[in-house]
Amino acid sequence: MAAVTGRPIDVHTWSTPNGWKIPIMLEECGLPYRVVPVNIGKGEQMAPDFLRLSPNNKIPAIVDPDGPGGEPITVFESGAILQYLGRKTGRFYPADERARVAVDEWLFWQVGGFGPMLGQAHHFRIYAQEKIPYAIERFTAEANRLYGVLDRRLAGRDYLAGDYSIADMATLTWAKFHEKQGIDVGALPNLKAWLGRVLARPAVQRGLAAI
Repeated sequence: MAAVTGRPIDVHTWSTPNGWKIPIMLEECGLPYRVVPVNIGKGEQMAPDFLRLSPNNKIPAIVDPDGPGGEPITVFESGAILQYLGRKTGRFYPADERARVAVDEWLFWQVGGFGPMLGQAHHFRIYAQEKIPYAIERFTAEANRLYGVLDRRLAGRDYLAGDYSIADMATLTWAKFHEKQGIDVGALPNLKAWLGRVLARPAVQRGLAAI
């Protein structure tokens, strides 16, 4: 597909699993964009200027100068941004209602459970100054359960919800860090094959390298 013309979308983001989702989608869609780094290690997500874009002080957020009706629009929360870009371009987010419901189910599964629980596993396994066995065991066990859900879903499927979609993009950026979450994907063959399939996409590689 040829690149879409238009003014660049500003992507306020950082190099985190949630932060990579949007450059991947923009690369897949061929939309022009500019990365505006928000260094969360330095607390830049708490700055008043960023708060005006993202009321929850979380990356990512976008500003699309060519929004609905030709007017600029700001969108925050990674799932909402992916849905917006899918509607804007007509790509990776089906118009058919049954197909869209399937994508939404797995997108919301990721933003509501897979990402937050894996984030807790990251924190307590790697970053917490105090190693708390209960927290490590609790969130590693939940990560393992969620990976099992994902592996079962991918049995006999190339992608999470029919064709490759925003649900795959959202889930990939967390699943690629399975080792940090204490997960051996060798025991999850469907997941391992899916990871290889999606990570091999050139647009995914460009999106991951964009930040």
